[in-house]
Amino acid sequence: MRRLFVFLFAALLSCQLPAQSAAVGKPLVLALNWKAEPQFGGFYAAEIGGYYADNGLDVHIQEGGSGTPTIQMLLAGRVDYAIVSADEVVIARARGAADIVALFATYQINPQGVMTHAERGFGSIAEVMQSEGVLLWQAGLPYAQYLRKKYAPMTVVTAPYLGGIGNFQNDPMVSQQCFVTSEPLTAAAAGIKVKTFLVADSGYNPYTAVLVTRRQRWEESPAEVKAMVAAVRSGWNDYLLDPGEANATMLALNRAMSAETFAQSARAQRPLIKTESTERLGEMTQDRWQTLADQLHEIQVVREPVAVSDVLVDL
Repeated sequence: MRRLFVFLFAALLSCQLPAQSAAVGKPLVLALNWKAEPQFGGFYAAEIGGYYADNGLDVHIQEGGSGTPTIQMLLAGRVDYAIVSADEVVIARARGAADIVALFATYQINPQGVMTHAERGFGSIAEVMQSEGVLLWQAGLPYAQYLRKKYAPMTVVTAPYLGGIGNFQNDPMVSQQCFVTSEPLTAAAAGIKVKTFLVADSGYNPYTAVLVTRRQRWEESPAEVKAMVAAVRSGWNDYLLDPGEANATMLALNRAMSAETFAQSARAQRPLIKTESTERLGEMTQDRWQTLADQLHEIQVVREPVAVSDVLVDL
């Protein structure tokens, strides 16, 4: 009888634990959607500065790669927190995954852009779309569908983007998609003069590198979630002030980038993370989330209107 009582008591306790709560000694897992690069610098800086520990957390940062399905990993319970793009969240909710809440948006201005050869003399994305030449991009991405609709009919010929800058480098008539914190730096290092345009300037500006978790976790463990956001915000404050130590940590994990490129990328992204109107790092507004949802419906990335009134947790 005593054994039965102990078993039932333990079972009752396990039922009362927060959703996906880490077992004693087991760290919380934060899944990145790409390799260790400056876009995640603040998350590593939070570890280096001891902010996770100061807030009572043990956090393991899990690197990603091309196509890492961080939302699916989160919903399946394989990770506790994840980094995603805001449009991914809206698309997931349109498909029935309402159990996602956004906590912290790293990029206030989306870093997605279009990179052109400076000698072409373009003054805007509109000119790129209405001129002769080739544009390399991933046509299935939401931003591409938005631009295709906004600037229709387009004169530029589009072709698949396969990564890198090889095709761009070899032909001045070629433009390509990019992150303004990455490929333009690679091109400059190769001696190519480029001009880059932010997709955000066209009106499509989803938050990027967004920290999310499951709603159930927020409802059952609000203190933990608040502590996570506080630690991340402190980490990003440190990284923006001095990215050196976090860059060195990430460089040890990602040898595909040089130390100089890490430093250049950190500088390039700073005005996208902390803008002139930013009051708190990571802040988000309901209006921007709903604008994004409406845009995705307008271009038929989602078939029905999506209400996102409960997607944002303001911490």
